[in-house]
Amino acid sequence: MRPALILLAGLIAGPALANDGGGEKADPAKEAVLKALAARDGPKEATAQDYVKEPAKAGYCAGIADAAADARFAWQKEQLSALEKDVEARIAKLEAKRAEYEEWLKRRNAFLAKADEAVVALYAKMRPDAAAPQLATMPEDAAAAILTKLNARAASAILAEMEAARAANLARKMSDLGRKKDESKKDDRS
Repeated sequence: MRPALILLAGLIAGPALANDGGGEKADPAKEAVLKALAARDGPKEATAQDYVKEPAKAGYCAGIADAAADARFAWQKEQLSALEKDVEARIAKLEAKRAEYEEWLKRRNAFLAKADEAVVALYAKMRPDAAAPQLATMPEDAAAAILTKLNARAASAILAEMEAARAANLARKMSDLGRKKDESKKDDRS
């Protein structure tokens, strides 16, 4: 940087020196450059920072930084443990609800299985001409499920009493149900 200032001073002062150098007017540019050089190289005023022997960060804040960090970490640890307890309590509640729902589902499935057995037993004891119109008005899935659970002789007698189109739809649905059961058994064996 110093050579650049000297060069700058030479460029500015050069034309002034080229004049006869006689005591004519002083060149203001030359004077400005010389003042700038003198200010840069001259003694500096003392500041408060010159009398501080420790770095700025070693003051009060730096002295308590470790204690503050420890306090912050302790607070964060306390917050995390409180959140952990809250999460554990919520998990316990969810597990209790899940167990309650599983119990309810078991009772529901047991009831439906008993109801299905009772309905199948009822249709098994009915005469085919009385069972056919009732199964014909049921949804196809329900009627096909009941017919599938009946023995083959009772199911064929009931289908014989139905309208041909409805009986064909139910037979197709029954075969679809049989295929799905076979596929699920194959998947269970794998």
